Amino acid sequence: MGSKYEKPANAAEIDRLALIVAKDPGSKAFLSLAEEYGKAGMWEEAAAVLEDGLKTYPNFITAMVALGRAYDQLGQSVKAAAILEEAVRISPENLRAHRTLAKIYASHGRKDAAVQSCRVILAVNPQDQEALSICALLGVPSVEAEKEPPRRRSGRAPVISVAETTPQEGNRSSAIVEPLHEGERSSDEPGISREQKKMVVARLEQWLATIQLRRRDQHAMRGHAG
Repeated sequence: MGSKYEKPANAAEIDRLALIVAKDPGSKAFLSLAEEYGKAGMWEEAAAVLEDGLKTYPNFITAMVALGRAYDQLGQSVKAAAILEEAVRISPENLRAHRTLAKIYASHGRKDAAVQSCRVILAVNPQDQEALSICALLGVPSVEAEKEPPRRRSGRAPVISVAETTPQEGNRSSAIVEPLHEGERSSDEPGISREQKKMVVARLEQWLATIQLRRRDQHAMRGHAG
């Protein structure tokens, strides 16, 4: 007689992580455990683990976004939107949160809110197919969705890598959050301030002006020599 319950393929990993969390309730391994539950389609277990973990780390953005997705998978869109909106309030450019929010808003007929989330995504990746599809579904031209000026797409400033993590988040896990699409970077990371960007641009302009002046001097010297 066959069993009605089949162990998921990642049962061993679930058991290993569950043991870690049981021994140390304050461990951030809860995020990885939730991820494994999500892979197995065990969304109720994933949500429960994330809820407990967020009691210890209330502003852990990655866990908040993961919980929002778990709620969405459980059909609890109101709870999903609430936790994701809180995550966006703390981290306005969190693309993962906006990705799920855009779907929820669109399904609830909240066109303006859905387009706003799509704009945040398209400001970073104008070719994002999901965001473009949602805009098309809502009858919004993709150009309109990209009208909001992006904050990080200046072609003049160099790419600056920020490796530090915030004290509250520590080591991050991809968890049960959807992977970043091409052109995205996690909005959990600290941003670069507007003043810092202006300083970088000013230095670049000064550097370019110096190079151009040297080139003109060299050209003039060669002309005299000839």
